[in-house]
Amino acid sequence: MSVELNHTIISARDNRASAEFLAHILGLEVGQEWGPFIPVATSNGVTLDFATVDPDHLTMQHYAFLVSEDEFDAAFTRIKEAGLTFWADPRQQHPGEINHHHGGRGVYFLDPAGHALEILTQPYGNSAA
Repeated sequence: MSVELNHTIISARDNRASAEFLAHILGLEVGQEWGPFIPVATSNGVTLDFATVDPDHLTMQHYAFLVSEDEFDAAFTRIKEAGLTFWADPRQQHPGEINHHHGGRGVYFLDPAGHALEILTQPYGNSAA
């Protein structure tokens, strides 16, 4: 059996709000609550299990999502419609811009818990860069 990431737990101030936020932006479904978790599954079988934690124990993380060009367009439209601040870079030095790294497009934005989210249309290291 090959090794694959199956699921990860994402800490949130409000697990439902964070799960619904991500699902809305990416056009995914929120799954059934299971214990303390609200799951959102990606198309490659990885489940993101959102768990509410004490805000004092919340550490910002980075989550990047590889999407198609059409999915990028749809998600980017939802980001703008929601009035979210977005950046072309992870250090947030280029607000209101997207990047064109590796022959694709990418953008960074924050979720309700303060995690840095990224959507990109080409994986890092793509030879088309």
